[in-house]
Amino acid sequence: MKFKNTSTIAALGLLSLALAAVPGAARDLTIASWGGNFQDAQREIYFKPFSKVTGKPLLDEGWDGGIGVLQAKVKAGNPSWDAVEVEADELSLGCADGLFEKVDWSKLGGKDAFLPSAVSDCGVGAIVWSTAIAYDGAKIADGPKSWADFWDVKKFPGKRALRKGPKYTLEFALMADGVPADKVYEVLATPEGIDRAFAKLDALKPNLVWWTSGAQPLQLLASGEVAMTSAYNGRITGINRSEGRQFKVVWPGSIYAVDSWVVLKGAENKDSAFDFIAFASKAENQAKLPQYIAYGLPSKEAGKSLPPDQLADLPTTQANMQEAVSLDTDFWIDNSEALTKRFDAWLAQ
Repeated sequence: MKFKNTSTIAALGLLSLALAAVPGAARDLTIASWGGNFQDAQREIYFKPFSKVTGKPLLDEGWDGGIGVLQAKVKAGNPSWDAVEVEADELSLGCADGLFEKVDWSKLGGKDAFLPSAVSDCGVGAIVWSTAIAYDGAKIADGPKSWADFWDVKKFPGKRALRKGPKYTLEFALMADGVPADKVYEVLATPEGIDRAFAKLDALKPNLVWWTSGAQPLQLLASGEVAMTSAYNGRITGINRSEGRQFKVVWPGSIYAVDSWVVLKGAENKDSAFDFIAFASKAENQAKLPQYIAYGLPSKEAGKSLPPDQLADLPTTQANMQEAVSLDTDFWIDNSEALTKRFDAWLAQ
């Protein structure tokens, strides 16, 4: 969910180098998240208010994900980030690999205050989000209803965009080929199912554009470069509110997952990072997020105060969950390396 402000990050990098050159200089608390309008929202409701409460600076940087990035930072010692928002597979892998500090849930109101999927030994749920079909309602009056429609370039002419990688892409391909949402991972767990997914991708390959960061699909859609795209649901409603767009979300066949806050092992500002996570996890603070961007809230109390129009846009709303798929983190931990190699080889053909 993911686009960096490169000039800001370059400036922060120079600042970090300058501080590192001063013996005993303390580094400011540094938070890494997914950039774009999502991080803009976090800055207003979490970063700036927390800095004001503590009276200390808080730096925020963007990243595009990847367990290798976190491994490199931790294993080099004295990581330059303190708290990071990670995806579910990064949380599981990093926790097993000892990359993250353990969470003291007693300082967060206890595990029962959160959705079960938001609770981990090493991470605290930050958002529940979906990857779904997005299209421009100003250009397509009667839009796609399914992944089968997404693949149908005769009925809906134009390019399509998908996140570059096998995760989500293979699931979407199977649903486009008629696999029911609740059978996707059952089919994908077989060699025949994997072949079936790649065969379906073959059919759409000439019309595909690939994105890597969360802001890109919205840019592709806004420019008209693509007719529809996969996108993070919160980004879609976020740009509708901030720029008056008419982008639509197609909920059937969406894949939802939980992102979590983690603190990197050996982080200089470990205690402050956990204080920040506790602040960002308060129900009254989480409840402000849907005003900006429509991600589901891990705090059980946070959603109770939301008006119906905001609830309707959340992936955790019952109607939006009916034909949705829960990302199978275990499947991707077991199969990511092999499927990524196959995907990269397929892409290069």
